[in-house]
Amino acid sequence: MVKLVTAPTVVAGAGVPPVEIEEYAGRISSGHGNVSVARLVSQEGWSEPRQKPDFAEISVVLKGMLRVESEAGVVDVRSGQAVVTSPGEWVRYSTPEAGGAEYIAVCVPAFSLELAHRDE
Repeated sequence: MVKLVTAPTVVAGAGVPPVEIEEYAGRISSGHGNVSVARLVSQEGWSEPRQKPDFAEISVVLKGMLRVESEAGVVDVRSGQAVVTSPGEWVRYSTPEAGGAEYIAVCVPAFSLELAHRDE
């Protein structure tokens, strides 16, 4: 069955300042537990706590730069690029550059706070 998503569900974001999250598919907006698709907009200086999620995450940067820190090092992902993180890997997302970033995040299985395992 084809279903038009006329508007995303706005979800509270983590970090300082908080990231804006619009979920198009996932646990909250559509009841999908196997995948989530969301658009995130973050301000310059945003960062969130480190996490060790039980999901893979694919982030496609539309504007700006998204920084991803892991035990392997730091990756700066720019407009037109993507980054893939694996389940069980420590990661931390931030946008340190002027203008922040806009990106699409796809999580498999779908994102949930319980599966994110964020640091306190």
